[in-house]
Amino acid sequence: MKAMILAAGYGKRMRPLTDHTPKPLLQAGGKALIEYHIEKLRDAGIDSLVINTGWLGDRLAATLGDGRRFGIPIVYSHEGTPLETAGGIRRALPLLGDDPFVLVNGDIWTDFDLSRLVADRPDPVHLVLADNPHHHPGGDFHLTEGGRVRDNGEPRLTYAGMGRFDPALFAAMPDGEAKLAPLLRAAMADDAVSGEHHPGQWWDIGTPERLEELDTLLKKTRL
Repeated sequence: MKAMILAAGYGKRMRPLTDHTPKPLLQAGGKALIEYHIEKLRDAGIDSLVINTGWLGDRLAATLGDGRRFGIPIVYSHEGTPLETAGGIRRALPLLGDDPFVLVNGDIWTDFDLSRLVADRPDPVHLVLADNPHHHPGGDFHLTEGGRVRDNGEPRLTYAGMGRFDPALFAAMPDGEAKLAPLLRAAMADDAVSGEHHPGQWWDIGTPERLEELDTLLKKTRL
């Protein structure tokens, strides 16, 4: 099974840290954010990785290489101008193939067991949802007791930037910039999205302050 790590964003809210460093290469606990994902995906049984790049993408490729030092092959989908999440996935489909793949945002940190996304699932989309952080109190989607994800209903949880996707969801899209949320909502309307709640550690590294907080936590606990 393959996985894709989204790493093409500009990281504007992280400036000046991202003026010369792509956001996924920012460090917490002595390790780049994206390296945590690479190692966890490898340990979860993923066979190879696709990483999309945009802002300072050459530095990502130069730092991570072909994945040999991590023990998992890495290839890159170089976008130039970032295409948003769905557009980036659509561009990378030739590298991802026809089978379901795991998707992880490159600018999060979590203790979620990614092997749960490798397990076979019947739905075209399976999302991981987290407790709403203080900077996003309203959440994104509702998770039913039966494990279905809805665009309406209460309470709402936050999409954690992790999931399992069937590439057919993106195949009909034209190549170009496109957001993921409209595709997810359309799939929810067709009852094609399952999900699970992760109650553990999950960090959206959207500001330098959050990165500093995570760095302090990891150095303290050595998670």
